[in-house]
Amino acid sequence: MDFTQAPRQTARTWRFDRAETVPGGETFIGGRPPFLSADLSREASLARLETLAHLMDTAFLIPGLNRRVGFDALIGLVPVIGDVAGMVISSFIVYEAKRLGAPRWLLARMGLNVAFDGLVGAVPLAGDLFDAAFKANRRNVRLLRRWMERTGGVRPNEIDGIATRLDG
Repeated sequence: MDFTQAPRQTARTWRFDRAETVPGGETFIGGRPPFLSADLSREASLARLETLAHLMDTAFLIPGLNRRVGFDALIGLVPVIGDVAGMVISSFIVYEAKRLGAPRWLLARMGLNVAFDGLVGAVPLAGDLFDAAFKANRRNVRLLRRWMERTGGVRPNEIDGIATRLDG
């Protein structure tokens, strides 16, 4: 599209008019509100997965114990349905890793983390305690981030090196 012609309007425009590029390359104005952004870049996908892993594994602090638990441990308290729901949500992270192009060995390792968390988490009380400690979602996102940093898919989260303080 050159700058002499205006972008095509979609049938439905939202209150927040902004240009959005869709996978086909066309630019639409007002196609979707900002909170439903279709940003499918690798860093944005990884940030969403990190947020999901945080919510599932470390969203709440248990007062007095200073241990963090998430929705995975809470929904795991419901006998069968909670464990299945936790595994389905955890499997979404593995699916997104496949979509981002992760190799089979990484997907297998992530899948084993989810399966191990789901199987041990199915044990009535000890499984829920294990669920709170194992944090499979955080492990899987950390594995995915490390692989993406090594292959150049995303910028490093931390900078390697030594910090020196200069007093002036």
